[in-house]
Amino acid sequence: MTASLVTPGMQVSTTSDCEAGEGTVEVNGKIVSTMIGNFTIENGIGTVTPVKQVVTPSVGDTVICTVEKLNEKNGEARILCIEGKTGDLLPEHLYGHFHVTGLVDRYMHQTADAVRRRDVCRAEIKEVSPVVRIDFRERNDCGVLHAICPSCGDGLIAEAKGDWNVNCLSCEYRSFRALADNFGAGWAELDQGASILNNAGKRWGSEAEALFAKGPAGRATFITEDYREDGRERNYFRFEGQQSGGGHRQKAKPGCKLFVGGLPREIGTEELREMFAKFGDMADCFVPTDDSGANRGFGFVTFHEKAIAEAAAKELDGHRINGRKIGVRDADSDNKKGGDRGKRAPDGMKFYVGNLPFKAEQDSIKEIFAKHGTVVDVNIITDSGGRPKGFAFVTIKEKDKGDEIIKQLNGTELLGRKIRVDVSQKKSGGQSNGKARKSSRELRAMREEAEDSKKRKRKPRHKKD
Repeated sequence: MTASLVTPGMQVSTTSDCEAGEGTVEVNGKIVSTMIGNFTIENGIGTVTPVKQVVTPSVGDTVICTVEKLNEKNGEARILCIEGKTGDLLPEHLYGHFHVTGLVDRYMHQTADAVRRRDVCRAEIKEVSPVVRIDFRERNDCGVLHAICPSCGDGLIAEAKGDWNVNCLSCEYRSFRALADNFGAGWAELDQGASILNNAGKRWGSEAEALFAKGPAGRATFITEDYREDGRERNYFRFEGQQSGGGHRQKAKPGCKLFVGGLPREIGTEELREMFAKFGDMADCFVPTDDSGANRGFGFVTFHEKAIAEAAAKELDGHRINGRKIGVRDADSDNKKGGDRGKRAPDGMKFYVGNLPFKAEQDSIKEIFAKHGTVVDVNIITDSGGRPKGFAFVTIKEKDKGDEIIKQLNGTELLGRKIRVDVSQKKSGGQSNGKARKSSRELRAMREEAEDSKKRKRKPRHKKD
């Protein structure tokens, strides 16, 4: 029979004509191809001979791969070839999965502490099914063979200096890699290869531990949208303490670095930079992102002068972006609560205002209270999406007008709704399940809003004739 070119999934014959042989499978009386190749029938057996030889990985094989994806505790590497075997890999064998514990004989907080995207590595196959799993740790000849600087793109060289074992001669970038013996030129000729620089079994020094203590956002951040000057896209991990242009960033002076929390997901580094640029020259601006490219809800802005940073924090703390209130504080401050929680409450008498229309604005609420006292603060409570919850808090400078204001304003109409006004009371009873308890007034307001919503949705019944 003349050979014919077939593709995976194509019906090549039936069981009445031949039996399923290599490269084919029987499905409901049909002979179906499982690969690209030439189909022939010999001695009653149908086979597909691949156009290119297909190689199948086995446990114990050594592969050359390049790291393409990194998560906190695992990653993926594209397998380029299997040493000692020639041929192409099937799609299900193209990627090898690895865990942070299989990188190097030292405790790694996350995979980015030992490998980076685009690193060329040697690894051993530990499992083939259901997925290919690889390991770098058990053999000294396994690990990173070649790595490039994420800042300038030049090749890294192996050199031990404190906690770090690779550096860039062009921009002074330093980092750690899980090195293989023959990493870089000349190491393969030494009695002890580059893997000796991994310091297996040793503790990290104070420099590394100080960096690791900052967590994933402060240590290694995935950069998804970055381009070289020649227009080529590059994706990589970088240390927060290093500039994208190369070299080590000088540590910011106390009070110059700001933490910006509560950012909407669509806000990136450039949008944050534009927001803070009016206050003065910035040393750095950065919004961490996840693997999808969306921001993680916070960012950092560093100014050259503390006075500029304080002015920016004072003006923008509590500022609303796309309906969400952001919090701006000193990143080096011991107060980790951020936002309005870290600020002293305005002095005066505080009132709870419930049953508010969702369209009510600060100015309209302030106008009502301004007739009876000096308004210090108006805070409309919103949810995580920036939508009003139907109540607010108003602070009046005069502390002796509580009864008078309640008598005058409780039950008055605002945009067609009768508002409830009462003196705000501090929450009692602590916390429940880690969350602050809502006051009885807040719960009542929420119930009233829900009931009103049901009434609006309820359709009138038509009377029967």
